Amino acid sequence: MAQKRSRVVRASEIGQYVYCARAWWLGRVLGYRSSHQEAMEAGSAAHERHGRAVMGYHRLRQWGVLLLILALLATVALLGIMLRR
Repeated sequence: MAQKRSRVVRASEIGQYVYCARAWWLGRVLGYRSSHQEAMEAGSAAHERHGRAVMGYHRLRQWGVLLLILALLATVALLGIMLRR
């Protein structure tokens, strides 16, 4: 018996089906492509830029936390030196 290959269903695909089952069927079953390819590519590019910006903000936040910890350690070391005198 031949085994049927399963396909991953993405959340965007479910969203498309919920929004318009006919559009999902035309695209996924019959293979029709949207007539709005340029707008879709622009949207994908915008999402990529946004994702890179978010990653940059996370990196900056990590650097900020690291610098804050270093500043606190330097303050504690300085206080320790001042109290020994």
